[in-house]
Parts: sequence; structure tokens; C-alpha cells
Amino acid sequence: MSDVITLAHGSGGKAMEELIRTVFVSTFDNSELTNMEDQARFDLAGLQQQGDRLAFTTDSYVVDPLFFPGGDIGKLAVTGTVNDLAMGGAKPLYLSCGFIIEEGLPIDTLKKVVHSMQDTAREAGVSIVTGDTKVVHKGSCDKLFINTAGVGVIAEGVNIRAQGAQVGDAIIINGYLGDHGTAIVDARGDLALQNTIESDCQPLNDLVQTMLAVCPDIHCLRDATRGGLATVLNEFAQASDCCMQVDETRLPIREEVRGMCEILGLDPLYLANEGKLVAVVPAAAADPLIQAMQKHPVGCHSAVIGHVKEAPKHSVLMTTGFGSQRIVGRLVGEQLPRIC
Repeated sequence: MSDVITLAHGSGGKAMEELIRTVFVSTFDNSELTNMEDQARFDLAGLQQQGDRLAFTTDSYVVDPLFFPGGDIGKLAVTGTVNDLAMGGAKPLYLSCGFIIEEGLPIDTLKKVVHSMQDTAREAGVSIVTGDTKVVHKGSCDKLFINTAGVGVIAEGVNIRAQGAQVGDAIIINGYLGDHGTAIVDARGDLALQNTIESDCQPLNDLVQTMLAVCPDIHCLRDATRGGLATVLNEFAQASDCCMQVDETRLPIREEVRGMCEILGLDPLYLANEGKLVAVVPAAAADPLIQAMQKHPVGCHSAVIGHVKEAPKHSVLMTTGFGSQRIVGRLVGEQLPRIC
């Protein structure tokens, strides 16, 4: 087999079959994928034993560069899709993956990405069961794009939704903000900065199940990816017809992230994260929930950062370190392109 991807690898012929078997099937190795059908097939009875609803999501990944501190495009693709399912309270089960590959990409690079996907899928307890490969002419895409879709099952009684916030609820986050966005900026090498910031790219589904075991009545839940914490809170405030009020002094932000934001003129509230969730829960459940989250590996820095207020509706207010308040609006434009 060639050392680089050629157009023949997307032609449907012998080269494509060899690529699929030696790179994808051998790595993702599971009974559904090795059947080499055009679809994966599941027993409905087995799914019904795990819950009463299916959750289905899809996403695409175009991050630049492909490899960055704390992760790569493959890890990001699996993590992002698993987390989107988990934010509805679903137990993620199966993923698909579609690869758009630029002619000339080293096959060793593709293998590294695929192995990273499998490692992350194993960590998250999901299987990659079907996929697709396309090759485009050199210059038609930037090295590698990945599309993933995921299926999960929601247990009976779980009803997490953006419209669920209630006045008095506590707002919780599971750790430091802005790590992914700043790690990507650093990895691009445009700035001569030295730091140790790594992406927070990580599956959150096990943490969510831990949270549901302590508080089955989670009102809202969402991962703070593009647009960051500020965007999630604005979406909750709009959907739930309320006000989200947070305390600046409670926001967990690394000093390195603050420093880079000051240099670049960025606001950490809008920076992308790939392993952070925002939860809105009944106030009475906040303390036991925080205790349980802090015992989990991806929730050890969890904190209550604010509460839900009745007014002003459809808004996010932040109490600053000086005691004043400011409105945290929606993101206008794009702070950092191609961060996921």
C-alpha cells in the first residue's frame, strides 16, 4: 500500500478496500463493522431494556491543526459526539464516522487519528460500527475532515432540556474554562508563547451518569463547546424564560488562560471547551451533587458558579470581582475559527 492517500483510495476499488480493512476495520474491530455491510444493525429488544427513548446526534470536525496538546481530531470527533448524546442524559452506544481525506495525506497520520478514535471510544464505552471514506483532490480540503453520528438510549424518567431551568436553581460547571480554545491557539504556533495548557478534550458520559445517580432531576445540561459558557447560559436563559446570574469570582479559569486572553483580547467566557458541561439543578441538590462530581476524575474542579433568577428575562448577568454587574451577551462573530 502507498505511504500516502491517493485518489485510488476513494475509487471503490482494490486500493480502497485495502485501506478500509487495514486502517479502519482492523482498528475499530467489532462484529457489526467486520460484517462490511452498508449499515449497522441492532436488536431493538436489547435497546428497549436500557431505556424508553433513542437519542441521535451528528457533528463534523475540521480542527486545525490535526494534533494539539491534549488531543487530536480523532479524539475530538469521538468525544464531541459522545458528549452531545450525554447532555440529554443518554447512554451513548454506537457511532458512525465519515472521513473526507485530502489526496497526499500520509497514511501514518490517518492511522494515528484512527487509533486515537478507537482509544477514546473504548474509554467512553462506545463502538464505532459503520463509516464512509471519501478522497478529494489535493487542495480541495485541508488534510482531513471527519463527520460522526451517534446513537444512545435515554433511561425512563430522565427529562433534561434547555427549557427546564427554574428560579432558584443552582448553576454548576465541572472544571476550568477555556483550555481547549487556548490550546488550539498555542498549537498553531502563531504566537511565541510558552505554556503548558492542554485541551480538556474528554468524554463526559460517565460523569453524567454519576450525576444522574445523585440527582435524577437535572433540569438543564449542555457542554460548553463553540461559544463557551456564555453561549450556553444565554441559550438556557432564552429557552427557560429566565435570568442566569453568575459570580465572576467563582469561575474556574487557569491563570495561563487568563494571560493569553489578555494578550489576544479574548474573553474566556466565550472560549471553546471540549470537556466541560454546564448543569442547572435544584438548589437543594447542589451540595451532594458537587461532592459526587468532585470525586469523579473529570469533575474534580466542579463548582457552583451562580443561580437562576426570575428577571431580567432572557439575559445573563455576571457579578464582577468589584461587586458590579454586567450583561454577558451572545457571541458576535467568531473569536477563533476551526477550533473543533
